[in-house]
Amino acid sequence: MTMAIVKTAMALLIVATSLGVKWAEAQVHHVVGGDRGWDPSSDVASWSSGRSFRVGDKIWFAYSAAQESIAELKGKDEYESCDISNPLKMYTDGLDGIQLDGEGIRYFVSSRPESCKNGLKLHVDVLPLGSPETEKPKIAVSENSVSTKAAAPTSPSGSVQLHVSSMLLLVGLGICYMAI
Repeated sequence: MTMAIVKTAMALLIVATSLGVKWAEAQVHHVVGGDRGWDPSSDVASWSSGRSFRVGDKIWFAYSAAQESIAELKGKDEYESCDISNPLKMYTDGLDGIQLDGEGIRYFVSSRPESCKNGLKLHVDVLPLGSPETEKPKIAVSENSVSTKAAAPTSPSGSVQLHVSSMLLLVGLGICYMAI
């Protein structure tokens, strides 16, 4: 009976470890603009350089709600011209988390025309979760500012994956120890 429990625990550990690592890779939280957040003084083009966005990731906009809001737009023409007359959605809370729940291009701009025209906008190409590592996603911020291509997809650091695997291993070992 004890050997059956140990084998079951080990099988669960293997399944949980493989699922746990996949889960750790499935979602990355991106704070747009880094430490400065979504602000006219932040360099969104530099921030987005080298980043990739995948289905399941979440982007966070942190800004002063009294001075700023963000419009999500339908297409490239509205994005390039900073036309916010017919947005898909307006974000006004000052801290907005947006789930990237599908593939495709998403357009975000400052609702203040002068900020938008000065480059406070973000164009995100959301890639599928299982994209090949060699694919180079496009991330651009505006026609007037520098467009960039990411060098390689961004994934959680090895320490995040190692941490998840280590925790699952410890849980599995604990179960095995208790079964003996």
